[in-house]
Amino acid sequence: MAITTISNLEKKDLENQGYRVVGNHSVVKVCHWTKKSLKSEDVCYKCQFYGIKSWGCVEMSPTWLCDHRCVFCWRNTKYSWPKWIGPVDNPKDIVEGCIKAWQGLLNGFKGNERTDQERFKQTRDPLHFAISLTGEPTMYPKLPEMIDVLKEKKISSFLVTNGTIPEMIDKLTKHQPTQIYVSVYGPAKAIYEKTAMPLPKQAWDNLQATLNKLGEFNRSVVRLTLTKGYNMVEPELWGKFLSKLDMTFVELKGYMWIGHSRERLTIDAMPTHEEIQNFAQKIAQTGGFKIIDNKANSRVVLLMREGTKAERFLEYDAEGKVTMPAIM
Repeated sequence: MAITTISNLEKKDLENQGYRVVGNHSVVKVCHWTKKSLKSEDVCYKCQFYGIKSWGCVEMSPTWLCDHRCVFCWRNTKYSWPKWIGPVDNPKDIVEGCIKAWQGLLNGFKGNERTDQERFKQTRDPLHFAISLTGEPTMYPKLPEMIDVLKEKKISSFLVTNGTIPEMIDKLTKHQPTQIYVSVYGPAKAIYEKTAMPLPKQAWDNLQATLNKLGEFNRSVVRLTLTKGYNMVEPELWGKFLSKLDMTFVELKGYMWIGHSRERLTIDAMPTHEEIQNFAQKIAQTGGFKIIDNKANSRVVLLMREGTKAERFLEYDAEGKVTMPAIM
């Protein structure tokens, strides 16, 4: 029977992939965009869209397990498991352990002549946690307490969930991350199940319960990871589905042919940025949204619905382009 504790063999496998294991079940890794931002080469789309400083962002997860086996996932889906079994680490230990491990992974940048040293100094006091690295974070029983620890440390947080544990989502409405993302893999049950291959039989119904809670969060995003031949279909159906939800923003992200997903899919499943833009336009027209930003090398488009709570987060530059004030 699988348990949440990471074995020595699994730890070695994860470390070979660049992860560091914290405690019994948490993992942390340095993001590609963190490395690029430290050398002033580029930033993550979350920096462009929301002002998250990529060089101060700790990408982690309080669990390495997930209850989905998404066809597009770059992770190894052998680490899929339907529920939590085993020890539960202290939230403060997880946060402090992830910061220490993340800083250790970045130490080599101090001596790199291409590193922006002012940005490197800021890594000694990280500003943000992206709780999205691997696994399904809402499986961790003490997630609300972990969010509270981050707030006490004045660290903002973006939490990404697949929405299959609505009872945890309900708890989080009282312990809110800075922004919650709910990943949606299809506008109808059949498309969703084909793409996500969830382990829980009631996953689709649980997702709907989670989506119905979005209006209770200060900032929320519905994210679509679009994969050709699977869920990048029927944009009008997507538009109608999304139009019923009370989220702040919608992100359309193109599947990237990387990692273990290459064992399941061919490169043809990866849409171009132009295809994502065209798909987003059709969704916008049907669902009453407008496109407010995009980042080509991340193949991502950002939508919002006019006249909603999203408006209060927006600013406009001298040319009338939508911007958002930095979260940190």
